[in-house]
Amino acid sequence: MYAIIATGGKQYRVSEGDTLYVEKLPAEPGETVECREVLAVEKDGRLVAGTPFVEGARVILKVVRHGRGRKIIVFKYKPKKNYRRKKGHRQPFTQVVVEKIDVREVS
Repeated sequence: MYAIIATGGKQYRVSEGDTLYVEKLPAEPGETVECREVLAVEKDGRLVAGTPFVEGARVILKVVRHGRGRKIIVFKYKPKKNYRRKKGHRQPFTQVVVEKIDVREVS
């Protein structure tokens, strides 16, 4: 069984027990987060797609930790004008584990 969920402006294909890195969520480590934005669910070989979300479906995520990703360097310059700007950025993330895919009354 798997589900396709949307969180943080991105879509993820998840199964129970999967570990993912999603955009930072407002929850403390150890808490559970419920994701109701389930776009599709596959159960027993049947795929049910939502319009836009599957009614009665939810995915329970457990927050493991928060962190920041690798640094990316943003470098801008204009040739022959002595214009150079160097900036770094680290995107915050939340590591979560999929505890349960709960599907009720999916037709």
